[in-house]
Amino acid sequence: MAARMAAKLRSQWDRDAGLGQNHNAVKLLGQDYESLRAQCQQTRTLFEDPLFPTSTSSLGFNELGPRSSKTHGVRWMRPTEICMRPQFIMDGATRTDICQGALGDCWLLAAIASLTLNDDLLHRVVPHGQSFDGGYAGIFHFQFWQFGEWVDVVIDDRLPVKDGKLLFVHSAEGGEFWSALLEKAYAKLNGCYEALSGGSTSEGFEEKCPPQCLYIIIGRAIERGSLLGCSIDITSKFDQEAVTFKKLVKGHAYSVTAVEEVVYRGNMTKLVRIRNPWGEVEWTGAWSDDSREWDNVDRSVRGRLQNRSEDGEFWMSFSDFLREFSRLEICNLTADALQAGQVKKWSTSLYQGEWRRGSTAGGCRNFPGTAGDRERRVSGGKTAKSSSASFVSINHSHILDQPSVQGDPKTPGFSRPIGLQLPGGADAEGPQKEAERRTGHGDHWIRHL
Repeated sequence: MAARMAAKLRSQWDRDAGLGQNHNAVKLLGQDYESLRAQCQQTRTLFEDPLFPTSTSSLGFNELGPRSSKTHGVRWMRPTEICMRPQFIMDGATRTDICQGALGDCWLLAAIASLTLNDDLLHRVVPHGQSFDGGYAGIFHFQFWQFGEWVDVVIDDRLPVKDGKLLFVHSAEGGEFWSALLEKAYAKLNGCYEALSGGSTSEGFEEKCPPQCLYIIIGRAIERGSLLGCSIDITSKFDQEAVTFKKLVKGHAYSVTAVEEVVYRGNMTKLVRIRNPWGEVEWTGAWSDDSREWDNVDRSVRGRLQNRSEDGEFWMSFSDFLREFSRLEICNLTADALQAGQVKKWSTSLYQGEWRRGSTAGGCRNFPGTAGDRERRVSGGKTAKSSSASFVSINHSHILDQPSVQGDPKTPGFSRPIGLQLPGGADAEGPQKEAERRTGHGDHWIRHL
C-alpha cells in the first residue's frame, strides 16, 4: 500500500514538473533517443532495437502470426537497402505519402493523412531533424498522445518487406519513409503490427446533429486544426471493405480534408473533399475527378479544386456525403496542441485513478443498485456572453490480469470495453440527454450535447 502511494506521488510530482508534455515526453520503455543515437554514432553501428525485434512477435499473433501465410517470406530491411536514395520526408509531408499496405489499419492511416494538413501538429508527432543523410544511425523516434500524456517511441528503421516491397504502409513515390516508420513506432507502442488492425479513425469524438449545422461544424473543425474521418457502417462481416457501385468502400476509414462552396448553375453547392488511404479507388459519382459537374464551374475555381489523378482523393456534394456515409468522427486537439495565435482554446484537467473492487469500481447500468456508486461530479461555469462545451475522455491501459470471453487480454492491443454515462446537468435545458460509449483502442472523446 505504501509503495503504491509513493509511486502515485512520484508520478504526480513528475507531471507537475512537466513530464508527459510534448517538450518533455515520457520515454517508452526508458529508451532515450538522443543517447542511443549518440552511442551508435560513436561506435559507427546502426541501431537495432532489442525491445521490438525483427521477428514474427513484432508482426502479430493471429493473421500475422508465425504460422500465417501472410508472414512467410517476410524480411526486415532498412530503407537504405530498399532503394538507392531513401528520403525521410520528400518535399514536405503530404496526404499522398500514405498508402495502405497489407494491414487493416485504414483508421490509423486516415488519421495520419489528416495530420499532414496541420504542419505544426504533424511535427509534434514527427519531430524535426530526422533524415537518412548526415548523422544517420538507423534510429528514429516519434511522439504519441496516450493516456493523457505524450510518449516518445524509439525504433530502428528495419521494416517488414515481402517480394521486394514494403508489407505495410508506403508512400506513392516509393522512396519516402516517414509514414512507414511512423506506423512501426505506433505498432511498437501497441505491442505489434496486428494490434493496429481495425479501429476508429479519431479513436474518439462522436457527435450527432442536424444536417443543416453539420456542414458548418465540419468547416470550423478543419479551420481549427481538428482531425476528421468518415466511414460507411457495415451490417455483416461480408460487407467489410465491399466496394459500392460508385466505388466507395464499406467499413473503411476515410479522411475528410476540406470543404468548399462553389457556384453551380447559379446556385451555391456545398462540397466535401475526402481521401481514401489506399491512394486509389475513388468515388465515381457527381463531383468526382472526371464528372461533368466541373464543366459548369468557373474556370479559376475548377483549376484550384479539380484534380484528375488516381490518388485516392476526391470531391463529392455534401448531400451525397450525407446519403452515402453513416459516420463522421472529429478529433479535437487538446490545449497544448493548439497554435498560439488561435483565439479559442481549451483548458484541460486530468485525473488519474484506477478501478479497484470494493473501493473505486462501480457496476454497469444492467445493475442499478451499484451503477451509481462511483459517481464523479464535474461542474463548468457559464458567462453571460458565452457558453462552454465540455468533453470527457476515459483513457485506460490494457488489462492483463483477468481472462475474458471477448478475447485474450494478454494479446497485444487488447482492451476491455468499459462504459461511461453522462446524464444532463442540474441546469440542463430541455429533456435530459446522456452519452454512452464503450472504449476500444486509446482515447475516446464524448461530447455532452
